[in-house]
Amino acid sequence: MSHVKAGGTAKNIHDSPGQRLGVKLFGGQKVKTGQVIVRQVGMTKRAGKGTMLSRNFTIHATRDGVVKFTRRKVKTFSGRSVPRTEVTVE
Repeated sequence: MSHVKAGGTAKNIHDSPGQRLGVKLFGGQKVKTGQVIVRQVGMTKRAGKGTMLSRNFTIHATRDGVVKFTRRKVKTFSGRSVPRTEVTVE
């Protein structure tokens, strides 16, 4: 028989790497077609003209140009208007 008492289980041992989210190209910077502008979880920023939203909510440029961020009001499901950031390429 063992002479050592049972040890508890560790709960805080798992660690995952960061997802590298955030704005990759800021307002006023040049962008080429297909480049990633914003990596995000959910639609915190909206895709405007010259951009597209991929399946994982990443915003890509659909044409060459300059990145521009603007604030605009968006209606929610309940009908309330809330300000959101819109990303466009001009």
